[in-house]
Amino acid sequence: MSADDARNVTAAVSPTRLRRVAGERFFGRGEAYFAGGAVRSLRLDEGVVKAVVQGTRRYRVHLWMEDGDLDYDCSCPVGRDGAFCKHCVAVGLAWHAEGKGGGDGSPVFDEGDVREYLLSLDKEELVSLLLDQADEDERLHRRLMVRASHAAPGTADHTVWKEALAQALDTGGYVSYHGAYDYMTGIEEVIESLEDLLRAGQAQSVIQLAEYGLDEVEECLDHVDDSDGWMGGLLARLRDLHLEACRLARPDPVDLAERLFEKELESSYDTFHRAALVYADILGEPGLAAYRRLAEAEWTKVPTLGPGEEDPNRYGGRFAITSIMEALARVDGDVGTLVKIRSRDLSSPYAFLEIANLYEEAGDADLALDWAERGWRAFSGTRRDERLRAFIAEAYQRRGRGDEAITLMWEAFAEYPSIQTYLELKGYAGNAGQWPAWREKALSLIRERIADETAEPPGEWTWTRDPARDHSLLVEIFLHEGDDDGAWREAESGGCSQRLWLALAKSREKSHPEDAIRIYKDRVASLLRHTGDRVYEEAVDYLQKIYALLARSGREDAFRHLLAEIRAAHKRKRNLMKLLDRKGW
Repeated sequence: MSADDARNVTAAVSPTRLRRVAGERFFGRGEAYFAGGAVRSLRLDEGVVKAVVQGTRRYRVHLWMEDGDLDYDCSCPVGRDGAFCKHCVAVGLAWHAEGKGGGDGSPVFDEGDVREYLLSLDKEELVSLLLDQADEDERLHRRLMVRASHAAPGTADHTVWKEALAQALDTGGYVSYHGAYDYMTGIEEVIESLEDLLRAGQAQSVIQLAEYGLDEVEECLDHVDDSDGWMGGLLARLRDLHLEACRLARPDPVDLAERLFEKELESSYDTFHRAALVYADILGEPGLAAYRRLAEAEWTKVPTLGPGEEDPNRYGGRFAITSIMEALARVDGDVGTLVKIRSRDLSSPYAFLEIANLYEEAGDADLALDWAERGWRAFSGTRRDERLRAFIAEAYQRRGRGDEAITLMWEAFAEYPSIQTYLELKGYAGNAGQWPAWREKALSLIRERIADETAEPPGEWTWTRDPARDHSLLVEIFLHEGDDDGAWREAESGGCSQRLWLALAKSREKSHPEDAIRIYKDRVASLLRHTGDRVYEEAVDYLQKIYALLARSGREDAFRHLLAEIRAAHKRKRNLMKLLDRKGW
């Protein structure tokens, strides 16, 4: 890269230009990252400015010139979406601050020059340099050991590979969220080497090493903050590697079945979930038969549960062996066996629904409805599952039993009046051509409930608006039906939730702007009883809406008066004042 090219990059990342490209929000955050020393490994490589920024994780940033314009890339989620993110800002500021433009006209020293230097060394010097660095860098040392083992003739040395995995997985006690990315990257490097080992024809070794790695990763998961799910991804990658190695090596099917069964039964992370299905083509008849013998022996220990009964081991061994038995039944394609397995646990309404769905999928609609109705009757008290009700109603409608379907949906609405149950009732009654009468009945019920609730004084601990005591549901129904005036009358007469007031405001901006302005003013006043940048940003957004509505009718003076009142009342809130100043009102 010439000095001119370098100077062009430096000019392109001046603070003024970065602010314009990134916007005020990202620039401010990037400036804080730069000031906090988050930019690491800043360098130039073949015309590209490269660096790592330590944010919530370590992110790689590249900046370069393309056809006279600054181009960029960042590995963070915002950067991957194409935005010039705060990490790009931080790197740009760091590059500019160091004056890396070769201002005296001299050539700019970059990684290409480092490469030339390394190529100039003889082999012994280069090896010594690399080994010296490996003494200081555990990760580099691990990579070299694995590569050396890989390159050695014969079968891979499992001891070296297991040691590499153990070193990479060593948590040192606990890995925090901020350290998780680097920790995961070290493990990923070993997995990538295992993938190379598989491509080199060492499938049998990879099977053993992948199984060892899976056990070790599961062991470490309790000691890592895996909020972003990286470790789960590594488990999946190792599992896929194991599966591919088994396909290539074709290990003894009975031995494989025994190992898979033990891992599926004991794993806390479902790593080998439904292994009989996944590995069926590898296990073949001998392996599946061995799997089935082991599973059936374990299955005899599982107690039968009727409606409402509980098994203290439900989420432990019971879940795992049930899943195994279901996988074997699916290998055979036997619905009857699947139902028999599911029938071992009928403790919840959902268990009946699962069986109904199995028969529905198999094309036996009569048995499907029979099981759903059995579940509905079995849980006639407090533990009913609305999904069962919906299944039965849909089945009734398909059979021409529309009145029974409507009755079921009316019971659901009467038990819990809501916009969802209202619309479900509407769907069935509408199909039967009976909606007007049922709509009137539903609205009457809502009004009766409101009257009953308001006749009673609020409970001692009523801290928030109770939807049953105001007209929120009526407002929501009328808004959904497009009757804005009806919704407004209900809100005015009985009140509604804040969310619905704001929905009303939006619906009345064109037809009744004064109503919308009143609601938005109330919202601003409510917000400004609190503090915080997010509160201020939301308040300013609503002020923008008020400004637009007033300006439409030439009443900017009214807005300026409102703004003056807000400034006078909240002048101590400096961040709010800054936001208002930036709007330029």
